[in-house]
Amino acid sequence: MAFEIEGAVHKIFETESKSDKFQAREFVIKTEGTYPQFVKFQLTQDRCDLINGYNEGEQIKVYFDLRGREWNDKFFTNLNAWKVEKTVANAAPPAGQEVSDFPVSENSGSNMTAEDFDDLPF
Repeated sequence: MAFEIEGAVHKIFETESKSDKFQAREFVIKTEGTYPQFVKFQLTQDRCDLINGYNEGEQIKVYFDLRGREWNDKFFTNLNAWKVEKTVANAAPPAGQEVSDFPVSENSGSNMTAEDFDDLPF
């Protein structure tokens, strides 16, 4: 299963060698919203370097798979990240462009107002 989530980098851990052939690295992001969550992800093998170059507080998007396993009658869940990219949060419009809450086509005159878009029947 593939999922994606956006948040701010909260903490990045060092790469750990679990055995001669296996290495893993964890990082945590903080989601936004009314109830922010701290979500820990795992990078493995050649993907451990994907988080390099990111700093705490930086907004990122994480693509990940949900993994679960059993060991000694205990159950574990991992969020295995396989892609990390920067997000553009609250990007400003290009210079010279105005932000509008109302759609305006090229054919519409500049004399249109918010009332022109009020098409509710009540």
